[in-house]
Amino acid sequence: MRILAVASLILVAACQREAPAPAPANQSEGAEAPAGPVKGVDRSRKGRPAPDVTFNNPDGGEIDLADCKGVPTLVNLWASWCAPCVKELPTLDALAARHERDGDLGVIAVSQDSAPQGSVEAFLAKLKVKRLGAYHDPKMALSGGLGVEVMPTTVLYDAQGKEVWRYVGDLDWSGAEAAKLLAEGRVASKP
Repeated sequence: MRILAVASLILVAACQREAPAPAPANQSEGAEAPAGPVKGVDRSRKGRPAPDVTFNNPDGGEIDLADCKGVPTLVNLWASWCAPCVKELPTLDALAARHERDGDLGVIAVSQDSAPQGSVEAFLAKLKVKRLGAYHDPKMALSGGLGVEVMPTTVLYDAQGKEVWRYVGDLDWSGAEAAKLLAEGRVASKP
């Protein structure tokens, strides 16, 4: 029973990185620091450009988020060992399928696994995820550049490559909450 309890605690914390959050500039001395990222929408980085880091595209070549300018783009960071990540991948795949024909939203899910890219392809195939390519960042440069502490984290960029918001934790990307959030990207991208 004790082993089961310990295993449960490990699974709960499995998708969270241990990185102390810097204290806000306006935090008074002696005040308790925030607990860290909270699940949900975070608009504190709105307007920031995408980080200038490269990761692997599905063909194994390098890509940068600057290559995605011109259309709002949803960038999801996930890992195969993260249960909430795995849970939301099929909903991201469905979202990508809906927007693929219209070309009004790019959806990129970037694996943060350190294993070879072929294992990312196999993992997505096992989940029957067909629209999301095997984007891969084995050095976790993108999550580092974005300051991501919890996976999954999904960031919406407008057509100019500026952050609109980020969603910390998993979300049903085929649901009403996601539709409302994604509408913000379309509005933000209009000149």
